[in-house]
Amino acid sequence: MRSRYLVALSVIGGAAAAYTLLARRWQLRWGATDKESEERLPGDDLIENADITATRAITIRASADQVWPWISQLGQGRGGFYSYDFLENLVGCNIHSANRTMPEWQDVEVGDEVRFGPEVGLAVASLDQGRSVVLRGGVPIGNTPAPYDSTWAFVLRDEPDKTTRLLVRERYAYTRPWARLIVEPTEVLSFVMSQKMLRGIKARAERHAATVASS
Repeated sequence: MRSRYLVALSVIGGAAAAYTLLARRWQLRWGATDKESEERLPGDDLIENADITATRAITIRASADQVWPWISQLGQGRGGFYSYDFLENLVGCNIHSANRTMPEWQDVEVGDEVRFGPEVGLAVASLDQGRSVVLRGGVPIGNTPAPYDSTWAFVLRDEPDKTTRLLVRERYAYTRPWARLIVEPTEVLSFVMSQKMLRGIKARAERHAATVASS
């Protein structure tokens, strides 16, 4: 019995170590090159010493001008997040991801709120129209303020082959010792939702670009 217990502990420990060394790094850098993961992006100056950073990226066969409208209308009550709506709606977010861009959702300015749900959102902290937008803040836990500060940056880069790189970066700075217990486990969920969002933006922008090219 003791030998089985030790074997089980070894398996669990090995799996945890493998996740820490391999899977976690892959999740935090999904789709991004080493250079993209390590370079400074808009919004990094807002949190200089982040406790955790995730940089994810995707190549889109469309111009930055064709991708930007999908980003500018992000948010609950607007274009949604192009991810797993049913998961977000299980916790009452009331998200409905759009399949077309809408003129009334294109205006975004510094100070605006991009909502995750009817009563929760992040503020637009910086904006380079058509190129980048950075959201900042945290989600409170009931009546308790968020135990961290965070930024969520969306950055577009033109590529020589006329495609666009979309980089999405999350940065967290813990303001309470126990924040790690909240943020780091939910990074797995963040990865799941983020890669779906990136693919959702890609599919929509490429479909629109193909329609424009054929018309």
